Amino acid sequence: MDYLTLNTGAKIPQVGFGVFRIPEKDICKEAVYNAIKVGYRLFDTAAVYTNEDALGDGIRQAIEEGIVTREELFITSKLWVQDMDYEAAKKGIEASIKKLGFDYIDLYLLHQAARDYFGAWRAMEEAYKEGKLKAIGVSNFYPWILTNFCETVEVIPAVNQIEMHPWFVQEDALKEANRYGVIVEAWAPLGGGRYSPDDSEIITSIAKKYGKTPAQVVLRWNLQRGVIVIPKSTHLERIQENFDLFDFELTEDEIKEISTLDMGYGDTRTKHFDPDFVRMIINNKIHD
Repeated sequence: MDYLTLNTGAKIPQVGFGVFRIPEKDICKEAVYNAIKVGYRLFDTAAVYTNEDALGDGIRQAIEEGIVTREELFITSKLWVQDMDYEAAKKGIEASIKKLGFDYIDLYLLHQAARDYFGAWRAMEEAYKEGKLKAIGVSNFYPWILTNFCETVEVIPAVNQIEMHPWFVQEDALKEANRYGVIVEAWAPLGGGRYSPDDSEIITSIAKKYGKTPAQVVLRWNLQRGVIVIPKSTHLERIQENFDLFDFELTEDEIKEISTLDMGYGDTRTKHFDPDFVRMIINNKIHD
């Protein structure tokens, strides 16, 4: 496993396990438990995924069986839009800590740049200084939003988690994050179901060369760009496959060739430029 260093000084694994769209508690718990046995140490959830408790249960099972210790793990969750103001964020942070069932969270993110996210950030800064959150960051912050944010807040985000794969390369986002010392973490690193590595002649050809799967090549492409990846699967074989990324290395020319697949904003999952999408996330409530 390779690690990156956050601006807090903490080491974060470069390959993690995401649990987006695994709402079934037993399935999520088993997937997390299996991922720990495979070797994953970074886990990513969010309040809006409604499975923080299941992720915590899977981790506790592994800890109780002596497979891993809490200190070896790096747990991430995110504050939902509904709690994007100072007072609500304080409650949201406590709710996430309680649902996960641990004394602290390694990394906590603003999930969207919506509502009063500056007020929410102040609450996160306080929790960071208190040690409840070991690092704080953001998610879905486009370059101009991240720039304004970093030029304004007291604590610079440790991470910006954004959609990033060969069909949405986001070079500008990576460049601006690097400028402020913010690590980029890719969600939907395999294309989010809208693009398939298996359908690309460029990727499949490179995969054949190395004796790897197209998915492994795509994940490796992001790793060599200095990006964290958090693929998701509930199938043990795929969980293992997504982890086996450190026994080969792409050439610079291959990285550039894969990047030519870029479709720009294209068919992204989250249409942040669409007013209807913004209204949707603002009105998406996960609690009363």
